[in-house]
Amino acid sequence: MKKKLVSLLLAATMVASLVGCGGGSGETGSSNASESSESSESADAGKEAENGDSAGGTESSAEEEAQAEASDVEKPEEITIMVDGTVFTKENAQDQFIAKLEELTGIKINVTQPDHDAYYDVVGQTIASGDWPDVIILSSTYYSGYAAEGVLWDMTDVYEASDLKARQDAAGSTSVIDGLRMDGRLYGMPSARGGGCVTYVKQKWLDNCGIAEAPKTYDEYLAMLEAFSTGDPDGDGTDGNTFGVSAAGFVGTEAPYINYLPEFYQDAYPSFRQADDGTWVDGFMDDSMKAALERLADAYAKGVIDPTTLTNGTADCRNKFYSDEFGVFTYWSGTWATNLKMNLENNGLDGTLVPLEPIAEVGAYLDRIPPVWCITSTCENPEGVFKYFIETMQDGGDTQFLWTYGVEDVHWSTKAETLYEGEENEVTYEEGQFHGLDNLENPGTQYKKAHIDPAAALVTLANDPSAESREEENTKSAELFNQNCVSAVLVPTTDEMSQYNGDLTTLKNSLIASVTMGEMTVDEAYAKFEADGGKNWSQMIVDSLNK
Repeated sequence: MKKKLVSLLLAATMVASLVGCGGGSGETGSSNASESSESSESADAGKEAENGDSAGGTESSAEEEAQAEASDVEKPEEITIMVDGTVFTKENAQDQFIAKLEELTGIKINVTQPDHDAYYDVVGQTIASGDWPDVIILSSTYYSGYAAEGVLWDMTDVYEASDLKARQDAAGSTSVIDGLRMDGRLYGMPSARGGGCVTYVKQKWLDNCGIAEAPKTYDEYLAMLEAFSTGDPDGDGTDGNTFGVSAAGFVGTEAPYINYLPEFYQDAYPSFRQADDGTWVDGFMDDSMKAALERLADAYAKGVIDPTTLTNGTADCRNKFYSDEFGVFTYWSGTWATNLKMNLENNGLDGTLVPLEPIAEVGAYLDRIPPVWCITSTCENPEGVFKYFIETMQDGGDTQFLWTYGVEDVHWSTKAETLYEGEENEVTYEEGQFHGLDNLENPGTQYKKAHIDPAAALVTLANDPSAESREEENTKSAELFNQNCVSAVLVPTTDEMSQYNGDLTTLKNSLIASVTMGEMTVDEAYAKFEADGGKNWSQMIVDSLNK
């Protein structure tokens, strides 16, 4: 067991360490409370949603026994959780959030929260140390690996007999949960759907460059980028001092990898995927991947891709976007559409953004596999942690409100007041009107949500104020994504995956960067891929997946 854990740690560390160290490891998109100037909660959050028996039917005696046993589950007095930046940071009043959560659950909660971008490095070190938390948030990449290594508690049977399952089934969320099963077993619980990225274009830049319509094909997309990189899209009187597009790395640090530069990857995928016949293949070996590398190299040589993409983190990209250094940003749909708009306006820029439908060659954006809350296998009372912590997060009532919007008078309010009086973003609310308060970490922006995005919730939330409080751009981008996405596929973990995929991913990422920046040709890259062992590692992993 220890040997396997060490191999997994090495693999996880390598996956998280892109060439240039700039991928923003652990980026969780629309759920990122600490980075996204988000959060709020309803004043009427006190009502519990009815659990009901909406699934219908007659329960079997086994189910009845399981439910009877669940009712006798002991509540833990204290638990330790390890979380990333999708849970409020200390700067965003984490202490007050946890205090309210403790009040609602009756459990003392100790929080370990590494820096968001370094989260998975710390997770790997923690797992290797053997001193595991009771609960941990994991992305799909790490979820499947740690589940296979025995780090995570199997919650399948407890979940099947739980009220949580009934609530999720009633809300139509069954397929999301099923997508996280490995050999039919469940080792983690998502708090919301995965969500994904759409491509945003600055309307002002389109206007300044005389582009009347948003691009619908790759040729039109590339032409737009060239206009943004050679002309004067920001209107400062100087040509050629901006870039068309930037991203947090030429390839992402975690599945679905290509979501920040989809127009260049199109039908290519640099990691393992299922072919039409159901067999597993390594997409890096496909001709489509070679074509994607050619497109990246061509665009980079034309100067339309920001060269700091190699080392950018997601925060770097956002700040450059807000400073008008580039005009096209593929980022999370929903709440982030509002965040991007507000931050541009706070910098004195036009905040109008055009969310693009996928260009013809892309076809559909990727809906990622959601991060999950997992209980570790060393937890002394996993059944109690599931019932009184995991389940309550989606209770449809008070606790779900807290996870969705935060703490009253800290993150949200219904009091009559004017925010940002005398400023461009001044806004006035009437008594009883739900609204987010000024962000403690990013003054000048309002909280929109906490950990759970209300637009992606898996359980119906009673008295949810989001319909009245969601901005038009938020709704528009979320609807565009939902209508133009396909679900990513969870890749199972094998011994070969744990042993080789870390080195394999590092090699792939290095070659992608080298080809993109013109340091080697595509043919040279694949020759090096084979010479350095990549082709052999890839085949061993494919063979293991297809056993």
